Amino acid sequence: MKGYRVAVVGATGAVGQEMIRVLEDRKFPVSEIKLLASARSAGKKLKFKGEEVVVEELKPESFEGIDMALFSAGGDRSKQFAPEAVKRGAIVIDNSSAFRMEPDVPLVVPQVNPEDVDWHKGIIANPNCSTIQMVVVLKPLYDISRIKRVVVSTYQAVSGAGAAAIEELKEQTKAVLEGREVPPPNKIPRQIAFNCVPHIDKFFSDGYTREEHKMINETKKIMHDDSIKVSPTCVRVPVFIGHSEAVNIEFEKPVSLEEAREALENAPGVKVMDDIENLVYPTPIDVAGKDDVLVGRIRKDETVENGINLWIVGDNLKKGAALNAVQIAEVLIERGLI
Repeated sequence: MKGYRVAVVGATGAVGQEMIRVLEDRKFPVSEIKLLASARSAGKKLKFKGEEVVVEELKPESFEGIDMALFSAGGDRSKQFAPEAVKRGAIVIDNSSAFRMEPDVPLVVPQVNPEDVDWHKGIIANPNCSTIQMVVVLKPLYDISRIKRVVVSTYQAVSGAGAAAIEELKEQTKAVLEGREVPPPNKIPRQIAFNCVPHIDKFFSDGYTREEHKMINETKKIMHDDSIKVSPTCVRVPVFIGHSEAVNIEFEKPVSLEEAREALENAPGVKVMDDIENLVYPTPIDVAGKDDVLVGRIRKDETVENGINLWIVGDNLKKGAALNAVQIAEVLIERGLI
């Protein structure tokens, strides 16, 4: 198989490091890897396939000769450097929100809408972590009956806010347990240790946060259905890795639990863990480091005509970010687009 020259932008961050691991674990055909980050991270060494690779400072000329660039360095850097990468012939798979809702940029989850990569113009957007794991589960159910409405409450790990948020949870937890004054919040708006914070990203005038707007808008785009109503509440919880979601789905037509369970058991990228008699249901600990999105607590919603409730858990750093990006790259190869 042909080898590809791959750049990882934001290589020293939590998602960037996960991208490097996923490329290696999936034996992605990398002939050359370039690790890029800010000036302050340049010079650090990270391992890929047992070899130490020196992190280089991100510059426009960094993309000379690169076939594919995986970005996870924040929206501002994506806006600045993704066009530079494309200009130099690279295909960009961007993990930020910078391009997700641009009409000429595909927003792709390979288990849901892989065909959308066909119309890319150099940039393909990786969706929000909480959206990815939800639509992977919605798609096989949507194929049974069109979905009218989704009500989702998320329980999101601190790693979704970056490596600094992980350290913040550690330090606050230690302070509480040791009876010390808790350090003031920085990456999370309120104390996150032993707490839940219903505030992810900034608030808009309608009372919803940017994270909630992402789930609404991205779901419609990925599912190719602007009529789906999505009502989200996004909450940060004191968990290191793994987003959980309580999802209520209202269908256009009746969907039996047997149909739903069979569809989910056969769905790519989904694993059903649903045996309440034996206390089998997914939790964040079960999903950390795993590729699949786990689903359980599958039950009827008796308050609406065609409703089902689900509990969904996914590794937000892996399927919610790095793995999905690499799977997009694999789809590009499968479809002969690179």
